[in-house]
Amino acid sequence: MIYSEIIGFGHYLPKKILKNNDLTKIVDTSDEWIYSRTGIKQRHIVNKSELTSDLAIKAAEDAFTQSNTDPSEIDCIIVATTTPDNTFPSTATKVQNYFSIKNIPSFDLQAVCSGFIYSLQVADSFIKSKKSKKIIVIGAETLSKIVDWKDRRTCVLFGDGAGSVILSSTKIKTGVMSTKLYSDGSWHKSLFADGGPSLNQKVGKIRMDGQDVFKQAVNKLSEATEMALSDCGLNISDIDWLVPHQANQRIIKSTAKKLGIESDKTISTVENHANTSAASIPLALSSSLKTGKIKKNDILALCAIGGGLTWGSCILKV
Repeated sequence: MIYSEIIGFGHYLPKKILKNNDLTKIVDTSDEWIYSRTGIKQRHIVNKSELTSDLAIKAAEDAFTQSNTDPSEIDCIIVATTTPDNTFPSTATKVQNYFSIKNIPSFDLQAVCSGFIYSLQVADSFIKSKKSKKIIVIGAETLSKIVDWKDRRTCVLFGDGAGSVILSSTKIKTGVMSTKLYSDGSWHKSLFADGGPSLNQKVGKIRMDGQDVFKQAVNKLSEATEMALSDCGLNISDIDWLVPHQANQRIIKSTAKKLGIESDKTISTVENHANTSAASIPLALSSSLKTGKIKKNDILALCAIGGGLTWGSCILKV
């Protein structure tokens, strides 16, 4: 059997920090209003010249350095993003070009906040089918560029950032143990951008029905996690850490409670990062590995839900 082992990880956050009190100068809100509803205190925001590919490249560089991996060893690049630099070509090809890697598959994957978990399954499948031996998966977003800064319901929720992991072929039973992916297009209007090349030739802004998303999130995240655990013959008690999509603290807490996972076994970075969509799980993963909170051989349950709706879970041994 071939498995996909995690051999490297990295992340990058833009230098500019926008705190809740800063937002009070933009919209009618307050630190207490935002924090009590979301658990968010601040978010990182790109400057006007920073692109999603810039964040992806820096997260990749961090992973290459951390794992002592030469970029030339990579034979596939997957970038999970809903905020690409261009309509085309893919952001992944810009990452490929930066590192001067020739003649390998490089592509973007669009599943919004679930994009990183979708990408992990694709990368795992490539490795297990022997199509690739070493893949870098990057989640990168510049959501601040599609936020409506006049809409206090959404502009307080999102931030920018990137995270990455390097997966390598191994015969040791480790890495990606199981994944479960789902979608339901009937919830399209619950979370979407009101623009697109075919729709109106605009980028569009984020629109969301927060109550709809919350009602769906907790059940779908917990069910997907339980299904992924069942697939690899594990139980909730085997999980060292729950690493959920960092949408807001209420969803994180409610999902952990429904699964029966204690808060001290749940990774939460939403207070400092806000919702960074496809970047949120790799950001939480990399930052927690670097601080030593998550340790080698820990078993993690990753889960995410996003626009579409798309959702899924991945059981991962690091």
